[in-house]
Amino acid sequence: MTIELKVTGMNCQHCVRAVKQALEALPGVTAAVVDLDTGTARIEGAAAPADLIAAVGEAGYQAQLLAPD
Repeated sequence: MTIELKVTGMNCQHCVRAVKQALEALPGVTAAVVDLDTGTARIEGAAAPADLIAAVGEAGYQAQLLAPD
């Protein structure tokens, strides 16, 4: 399953790494790609969207679920 989040508050590559590490630390996440330019995170795996959003929040950023295309 692929989930895409809009992530706000990132302004550098350190932010990108922090969000990526927070997401990849969750059980069920197999991969996370965080893009500073678009402000998005694309997550592969079986983690619940609420858990992903919470992990981003704990890392110090805000996230919201993007509707699938």
